[in-house]
Amino acid sequence: MKVILFNGSPRAGGCTFTALSEIANALNGQGIETEILQIGARPVQDCIGCGGCAKTGSCAFTDDPANAWIEKAKSADGFVFGTPVYYAHPSGRLLSVMDRMFYAGGKYFAHKPAAVVASARRAGTTASLDAVAKYLGISQMPVVSSTYWNMVHGSSPEDVKQDLEGMETMKNVALNMAWLLKCIEAGKRAGIMAPPTEKTVKTNFIR
Repeated sequence: MKVILFNGSPRAGGCTFTALSEIANALNGQGIETEILQIGARPVQDCIGCGGCAKTGSCAFTDDPANAWIEKAKSADGFVFGTPVYYAHPSGRLLSVMDRMFYAGGKYFAHKPAAVVASARRAGTTASLDAVAKYLGISQMPVVSSTYWNMVHGSSPEDVKQDLEGMETMKNVALNMAWLLKCIEAGKRAGIMAPPTEKTVKTNFIR
């Protein structure tokens, strides 16, 4: 089993990475492979609604991580999406990539467990968690919770490591993720598969 952790921060080794690393280490301790992917500091293209991905299964823009991340998602069993907090909301760059990933490769995320993690100096974490979690809810992904909201606080990795409750929360979300993945695997061995999806009706409220 493998979990992909998406680091939506431009800082490769910053606060968000520190939180994700705690999760990855705990997952490794449960025998689950992990990989942390970092969005980097280069420009990221927003979705322009061209509809090209419906025909090709990949985004028309190829010069940022979106398509590479979709390829990674195909073989992953679970996900963690990590974001720093900017102006009380998630990284816009992460949201741009997620828009395109879920439009072009949503079927590779469906029915796979996922968690959202936010890192902030002080406030804006709950709003950020809510925004990113909406991708999971619309994609039939079991949302992995913890013993508190999945957040850490600090202005530096050293600060985050001193947020003992936050780091404990990261560890617990990892343990819950491992437990859920193992339950899903046991269910598959018993012949219990993901339910079929009914998506044939679109209701337009404009009359």
